[in-house]
Amino acid sequence: MTKNLQAIRGMNDILPNQVSYWQKLEALLQELMLTYGYQEIRLPIVEKTELFKRTIGEVTDIVEKEMYTFYDRNEESLTLRPEATAGCVRAGIEHGLFYNQIQKLWYLGPMFRYERPQKGRYRQFYQFGVETFGLAGPDIEAELIMLTARLWRQLGIADSVVLQLNSLGNSAARNKYREHLVAYLTDHYQQLDEDSQRRLKTNPLRVLDSKNPDLKDILLNAPKLIDHLDTESHDHFQQLCGLLENAKISYQVNPYLVRGLDYYGKTVFEWVTTHLGAQGTICAGGRYDNLVEQLGGKSTPAVGFAMGIERLISLLEQVEPTLPGPQLDAYLILMGSKAIQYGLAWAEQLREQLPGLKLQTNLGEASFKTQFKRADKSGARLALILGDDEMAKGAITIKWLRDEREQLTVAQAEIINYLSH
Repeated sequence: MTKNLQAIRGMNDILPNQVSYWQKLEALLQELMLTYGYQEIRLPIVEKTELFKRTIGEVTDIVEKEMYTFYDRNEESLTLRPEATAGCVRAGIEHGLFYNQIQKLWYLGPMFRYERPQKGRYRQFYQFGVETFGLAGPDIEAELIMLTARLWRQLGIADSVVLQLNSLGNSAARNKYREHLVAYLTDHYQQLDEDSQRRLKTNPLRVLDSKNPDLKDILLNAPKLIDHLDTESHDHFQQLCGLLENAKISYQVNPYLVRGLDYYGKTVFEWVTTHLGAQGTICAGGRYDNLVEQLGGKSTPAVGFAMGIERLISLLEQVEPTLPGPQLDAYLILMGSKAIQYGLAWAEQLREQLPGLKLQTNLGEASFKTQFKRADKSGARLALILGDDEMAKGAITIKWLRDEREQLTVAQAEIINYLSH
């Protein structure tokens, strides 16, 4: 027996009854970006593997274990993008978008990582992201946080999320801090789990990000990066906090909030929730002033964030357990060969003369009763009935499906005027 084909594990279908949440969120995001003057950029899903090795780093989990990498027919190593910041920077350098310019860009689309699938973490997942270039001050960071806070209010989830902030300082300060951290963690090496022992050798700051509860006391007593900041980074962080306080945006300083990539510096932030279990981060951002230069461009200040769409929708579903889909205005019932032959063309005339009319036409021969069932199931507000009697009179019968109104028959020439009111 032939085995039924199924979707790849961790790559999920988004079915019609789920799409309403996606459409609502996507529409809000697009409108929000217009409100703040950001422009959309659309990036390739496939990039050269070298791009991610140079930006993410060859000794990271993403590059070593999680990337979907393959060779094309020219024996060139290509990778399905695990994130979009690298591609956005590559595009900016390639097309001359950065030098002496300010860019405020956003994107939305699928990313790919080979991880163990679980709720809120998939192998194909969708991210919305914002990347800004050419602005070095804390004001752009404050704006990014403010616009995300506005999105939470619009979605009705503002009470379910908390803003966490930290500063990573500059490279010199971070290197000095790393020495203190490594010395401290080495003294507790036998108490670290296997993952943290590995990170201690490759990326010690990531140990601070461990979710292992057995390490809680060790990490609480670890040296804190925010106590080792350079003067410039300290002042920058204090200015950001002042801007947020002026805007009445609450925040928590989280000294354990880090990034595993060396190109991040100064401000990092996350919006977190306790409503999604272990996958509690719904938006993560930070400043990465060194990345453009690292990829061959001129030194350019940059800061951005990314948020997981699936996690946001999980929160949105908790606020609105049922979300109605787009409602049809009318369903056209056709009875008789003449009506069927005429009906499709007539429906096109209605759509032409009433832009925005959401009209579904019955297709396939069916009884009057069956067509009415289809009309009711479609969710349309009314049924337009075109049968032999209506054809002979040049009329159309209107039956309201959601309201207690009397059925009536009007001339086809008058239907445009009737539906317009």
